Amino acid sequence: MTDAQTDADTTRETPTEVWRDMRAGNERFVAGEPRHPNQDVERRNELAAAQKPRAALFGCADSRLAAEIIFDQGLGDLFVVRNAGQVASDSAVASLEYAVAALDVSLIIVLAHDACGAVRAAIDSAAIDSPELPPHIWRLIAKIVPAARSVLRESNGIDPRELDAEDVGIAHLGNTIDDILESSRLIADAVAEGRVGIVGANYRLGEGTAVPHVTVGLDA
Repeated sequence: MTDAQTDADTTRETPTEVWRDMRAGNERFVAGEPRHPNQDVERRNELAAAQKPRAALFGCADSRLAAEIIFDQGLGDLFVVRNAGQVASDSAVASLEYAVAALDVSLIIVLAHDACGAVRAAIDSAAIDSPELPPHIWRLIAKIVPAARSVLRESNGIDPRELDAEDVGIAHLGNTIDDILESSRLIADAVAEGRVGIVGANYRLGEGTAVPHVTVGLDA
């Protein structure tokens, strides 16, 4: 190992350090005291040649989940991947692999939220008389259905449409992280080696808080 490599290793932020800073940024956002870092002309010019994000964020495409705003980050700080319901599709996992392998991020944040329309659609589809969905939408939400069925089994046989979307969304959050680790040897190895951590958080729309529910590879 060269001296340059040693220096790079010692200056690289740990997953825990990055998450600690993300939480601090979220706390500023909740308090209405954001700093809006790294959003000036100098930062834009600095990033023109290359990017070095601190974390990758895989979140729902909901318009209320603007990642850099929620965590009070700026240009080049987050590598953001989004689709409806944060479903671990091939393209989403490939993008996260790129963030880990090419951009050397220390942390992957998987961000769900309450009142998710994709989760609600998955819940409603479990009812016997549910209407047929357009095929592309169905293929997307199909990976959320197991979470809905899991919560339904624990709910004493109530009508699926009465399930709490937040409960299903949190169950799906854990399933999504499992899907990422099971489908990507590259990411799973990076986590096992301690180079990358994963946090699964649920964003509360009314409060603005990103509440962690699952952590993998972070210090206690």
